[in-house]
Amino acid sequence: MRSQLNILLGGLGLFALQGCKTPQAEQVQSPNVIYVFPDQYRNQAMEFWGQEGFRDKVNFRNDPVHTPRLNDFARQSLVLSSAMSNCPLSSPHRGSLLTGMYPNKSGVPLNCNSDRPISSLREDVECIGDVFSKAGYDCAYFGKLHADFPTPNDPARPGHYVEDKVPAWDAYTPKSRRHGFNYWYSYGTFDEHKNPHYWDTEGKRHDPHEWSPLHESGMVVSYLKNEGNIRDPKKPFFIMVGMNPPHSPYRSLDDCMEQDFNLYKDQPLDSLLVRPNADPKMDKAESARYYFASVTGVDRAFGQILDALEELGLDKNTIVVFASDHGETMCSQRTNDPKNSPYSESMNIPFLVRFPEKIKPRVDDLMISSPDIMPTLLGLAGLSDSIPAPVQGRNYAPLFLDEKADIVRPTGALYIQNLDGEKDADGKVRSYFPSSRGFKSARYTLALYIDRKDHKLVKSLLFDDEKDPYQMNNLPLEENQEVVKELCTEMGKVLKEIDDPWYKENILSDMIPYNASY
Repeated sequence: MRSQLNILLGGLGLFALQGCKTPQAEQVQSPNVIYVFPDQYRNQAMEFWGQEGFRDKVNFRNDPVHTPRLNDFARQSLVLSSAMSNCPLSSPHRGSLLTGMYPNKSGVPLNCNSDRPISSLREDVECIGDVFSKAGYDCAYFGKLHADFPTPNDPARPGHYVEDKVPAWDAYTPKSRRHGFNYWYSYGTFDEHKNPHYWDTEGKRHDPHEWSPLHESGMVVSYLKNEGNIRDPKKPFFIMVGMNPPHSPYRSLDDCMEQDFNLYKDQPLDSLLVRPNADPKMDKAESARYYFASVTGVDRAFGQILDALEELGLDKNTIVVFASDHGETMCSQRTNDPKNSPYSESMNIPFLVRFPEKIKPRVDDLMISSPDIMPTLLGLAGLSDSIPAPVQGRNYAPLFLDEKADIVRPTGALYIQNLDGEKDADGKVRSYFPSSRGFKSARYTLALYIDRKDHKLVKSLLFDDEKDPYQMNNLPLEENQEVVKELCTEMGKVLKEIDDPWYKENILSDMIPYNASY
């Protein structure tokens, strides 16, 4: 992996040298970057996948959602059909997004709460905000972070958590842990969508009583307009916007906007849950109306940011990304767990990138992984030489900028599931159990599950995603030995490259050839 990355970096370095030949007066200013990633937003929940130019690029039916702004944005963007959240949970993905590392190295193997000191973003790692800041960017973070171990550091109540329930999930991030972000308007995690709260740069709490995505988009617009002189207009900016919806709860008008809910309220559930693997009789089924309403609301909030960029003349030199941390099963696969699984509804996330006149609008099936996002964003901004050495992800910027770029595409994406491990006398989680590993290739999805005691195989999932796109037929391993062998070989390569616990502990080595000569 590292050698391939070096090749990529070398290629970008050549582009940089070529750029030096341009007269100083003609050199282009460093691009701005905006990364918007609503929580629990699945790739299938975008209307354009059912429209001309897109429907023939995927083998699934899109959800019947209204996303007019994303529809337009997709036609201006590189759209990845197969972007994957490798550990499809909020905190582990965010750890990978910020560090370019897999959960075993980022410090975030589990969702963060006050009972899990094992899971918190490493303070000693150079994160994406650190790199952009050192490169002269004004860096701003808005919305949900959920990548830190909550501690009793409430600015208004020293010695207390910012929430009173136990374990605490919400967190305040002090300046020392903001990793290069000089403008701050954020929180840990708090799931009251119309009653959000935020801590600003100086640690003052704000309670706006407004649906959170619309409030956050308004704050981003204010930042872009530099109201109150809150950013340095001489610097390019790097903005991350972590919206919470369409994350749960999705059960009432306290969770979404009524105007969006009205689009779905009278629709029969079987006309909303159109995936053949979905069960409209599940108790959760009614949530579909509220989930899709939040999807539409996020679309409108995202559009407000796009409008501001155009109004201010910033759109041409701004890289805009729309993505997510993981998906949502929403009654598919007869599971109530919306995430943390290898199902496509959980792993497959939106990933759209617009960079006018630099990135050609198109659809690509590149299977980008969570740790790849950080180095790729840095590469797109011309900062490939600044990618920290410990980064495990790959820089795919050359492919984004040139669809014919001669770079090695991934053979697939790793699937990771971790659970709580050993607890101390106080009930605090001090280790994590690597319960499952798997591999998603262009055609197949494989996941292997082990027991805690002796690490023996207790469950497997194997799907032919080409013939069975809704993953309704779990294939027996013994009848598909050649496929399993190929997938295990590819999985073993990645697990070894990233120094995963399965590799270090030689788990299922009778199936996974960790030390084979490739």
